[in-house]
Amino acid sequence: MTNYTKVILKSGKEQSIRRYHPWIFSGAIKSIEGKVAEGELVSIYSNNNEFLASGHYQIGSIAVRILTFKPEEINASFWKTRIQQAYNLRLAVNLANNPKNNVFRLVHGEGDDLPGLIIDYYNGTAVVQAHSIGMYLVRNQIKDALIEVLGDKLKAIYDKSESTLPFKAEQKGENTCVWGKSETTEVLEYGNRFNIDWEEGQKTGFFVDQRENRKLLEFYSKEKDVLNMFCYSGGFSVYAMRGNARLVHSVDASKKAIDLANQNTTLNFENDPRHEAYAVDAFEFMHNIKDKYDLIILDPPAFAKHQSALHNALMGYKKLNMVAFENIRKGGILFTFSCSQVVTKEDFRKSVFAAAANTGRKIKVLHQLTQPADHPVSIYHPEGEYLKGLVLYVD
Repeated sequence: MTNYTKVILKSGKEQSIRRYHPWIFSGAIKSIEGKVAEGELVSIYSNNNEFLASGHYQIGSIAVRILTFKPEEINASFWKTRIQQAYNLRLAVNLANNPKNNVFRLVHGEGDDLPGLIIDYYNGTAVVQAHSIGMYLVRNQIKDALIEVLGDKLKAIYDKSESTLPFKAEQKGENTCVWGKSETTEVLEYGNRFNIDWEEGQKTGFFVDQRENRKLLEFYSKEKDVLNMFCYSGGFSVYAMRGNARLVHSVDASKKAIDLANQNTTLNFENDPRHEAYAVDAFEFMHNIKDKYDLIILDPPAFAKHQSALHNALMGYKKLNMVAFENIRKGGILFTFSCSQVVTKEDFRKSVFAAAANTGRKIKVLHQLTQPADHPVSIYHPEGEYLKGLVLYVD
């Protein structure tokens, strides 16, 4: 049995743990035996003193992120086993050993039984983000586990936790290379080439989660005039061009994002006049596009990161999709997404439905999209299904 600080739950509050949900909320805690600092390991016990789980303690609504439901030591061997299990999944779905793809998510938090930890693999470089103090405190053990598991496939480890640690925490992260040296910033995704800026770019440098949705877009792009809103590094734009779109326009409010999009389209299609990019506000651009495009991608940043912002987020999605419905050509196709975790599939669909109803156009659902296999969702943690998407035919 472990000797971690004991956290005792109120009577009846152990039911979610018996269903293997990986979070303990602060309101479920009856008492803590002794002092515990944020990030420390604790063991969870029922009100009847029955061992239930162990995990990282943290300050906030989610008080414990569970790492194991067994009475085991959480040590170097534990981290290696979990990283190996995550890597095995990527091998099983043909992502970690695919010559046309050397970018994938290696660890996806709760989906890989490692809550608070994100690791993306970019052609030899593992970019690590700790979203909890507990994970940040064991970063050296995670580094060692990565080196052991990946072997010569790993050239460098970059820690990008500076902006992802809880903002109230006393512990401050630093974005820095913690092991090895990156040999390249260029990756392959389904044979398309992309330059990844993990030091200055958004998230870990690339939106790995849209890979399969980008591939689907390629299929629909033939002889289409394509508008890629919130384009970031131009992922959808590159796939649309390979799908033989007539033209592709990339739009983002960030000049840095537009530079990345231009760089990546040039990397794959040098001096191709079909692509143009614009650094401008999305709504400003979209109010002047009547009947100009027959394929539009809406992939905005998260409109809501907390439950308190949910209503405004749903209004934002409604407004954005209304503008697209009003302006897309007859017979056009809309790819529309939400990456806000607090927005459920039902919430998002209702918001898009309301937008459609307000325009009066005939709209049919062609596909319902989600995140790919390297962003797995634990069946015990449905909150992990954060990416929602619809492909719509607009008559």
